[in-house]
Amino acid sequence: MPKVSAVTVPYATYLRVYEPLAAFPEPEREHWARYARRADRPSYQDELRRALADLLPTPPVPVPVHESTDAFVLEADGVVCVCPWRTRLRGWQALGELAEELPAPVLEAVLPEVVRRQAAQDYERWLARNPDARPWIRTSTWQVPLHWFVLVADEERRYDKGTGEIPPMLRYRTPMVQARRRVARSLRTLRDTIDEGPLVDGLVDVGRWLEEFHPRSLVELDYGGLVHVLPAGELEGDHSAADVAEGIAALREGDGAAAGVAYGRLVERWRSVRDRRSAN
Repeated sequence: MPKVSAVTVPYATYLRVYEPLAAFPEPEREHWARYARRADRPSYQDELRRALADLLPTPPVPVPVHESTDAFVLEADGVVCVCPWRTRLRGWQALGELAEELPAPVLEAVLPEVVRRQAAQDYERWLARNPDARPWIRTSTWQVPLHWFVLVADEERRYDKGTGEIPPMLRYRTPMVQARRRVARSLRTLRDTIDEGPLVDGLVDVGRWLEEFHPRSLVELDYGGLVHVLPAGELEGDHSAADVAEGIAALREGDGAAAGVAYGRLVERWRSVRDRRSAN
């Protein structure tokens, strides 16, 4: 079991791919096989906490010097599946997105330009040696991107209120073949019924990402630390995947009014989350 830390780092949500051990070449496969037998594997909170700790030195360290050898592990139908952290690669990719999310003065205060420039140069050199690299984990802060919900179904939802030191949990988990099928079908519907936009662009992007993995992989959508800032009642009543599926099904049937109702529920739910972000 992953260890539980007393200090909670909130706000991040995750889309993860767990690949079977057979998908990894040797000697990496043997490394993950040994790793999966460990009893002290770290949790997602430990992963995020380590990343935040790197921002404390002066100057900050936006990207780890060495790639992580940790992973998330699960067993499904007797098959061990692994989701490598790859924090170094994800750090470089997140750094490239910061300029779009933060005002220039804030960005400069958090990560000075000289630090960002050096990290970008390091990434270019690394990418030239590793052109096929891709992360097993996608991360979002203060939201679950709506196109992520297309990959999963309401019956795959698992919610646990948590007790004592065990935090609440809300996640979906689905076979890779199902996730790919849902993306393809939804894209056909959306392209036939609405203009190109963020939802379509997001689905195209995530669909290409999923094609990079073994077909017997598992896809997991995890609310992660967001469960710590949302009231239990809101979490229990959150069936966003069902709302997304209902809206797309209505579009497929030509029922724009029903699609609008489903979309309205989503907008209202996630507006309240964004309001909490502004308050913080």
